[in-house]
Amino acid sequence: MTNSTTPIQPWPLQRSEALGDFRIFRMRRDWRQSPRTGQEHAFYVLDSPDWVNVIALTREGQAVMVEQFRHGTCSVDLEVPGGVMDPEDESPVATAIRELREETGYEGRNARVLGKIAPNPAIQGNTCHTILIEDCELAAGLDLDAGEDIQTRLVPADQLAGLVANGRIHHSLVAVAIFHFELWRQGVKRA
Repeated sequence: MTNSTTPIQPWPLQRSEALGDFRIFRMRRDWRQSPRTGQEHAFYVLDSPDWVNVIALTREGQAVMVEQFRHGTCSVDLEVPGGVMDPEDESPVATAIRELREETGYEGRNARVLGKIAPNPAIQGNTCHTILIEDCELAAGLDLDAGEDIQTRLVPADQLAGLVANGRIHHSLVAVAIFHFELWRQGVKRA
């Protein structure tokens, strides 16, 4: 096996074609040229707005979670609140505050970014932000979209990693949010 010392180079974009707009994402085909071979290749890319996941903690150390049906897996899943950034949202933090209130009725203080991750760099260009909101309290009723059915669940925050480990939480981006939270709790990551 040969290991080249030449660094990987970006592939220049030759042309791009829009393939469809599906409300939550747009799809396009990009033709890019390999810097190594000079050959052109077609790649499919999903364009989506950024997303947020919210680690919402009550004063009593409970994590505010949501349970909802997921159409891709046909399962009822336990997750953290979250959603898509709307164009009018000022920041991921503003989106997180809105999503937490809409999905759970909870509001809190000291909202801030814990981390961010690229959901799938092979085919997507967006970012998923993990936002921490502390001192959460129930302040209002739910404000769900017509296509949402959500129930709020309170879970001891120190049990979140265990819920990933035992498979109760299996949404990859929720697992990442919990990982960011655990890094923060351990003092490895600052917020």
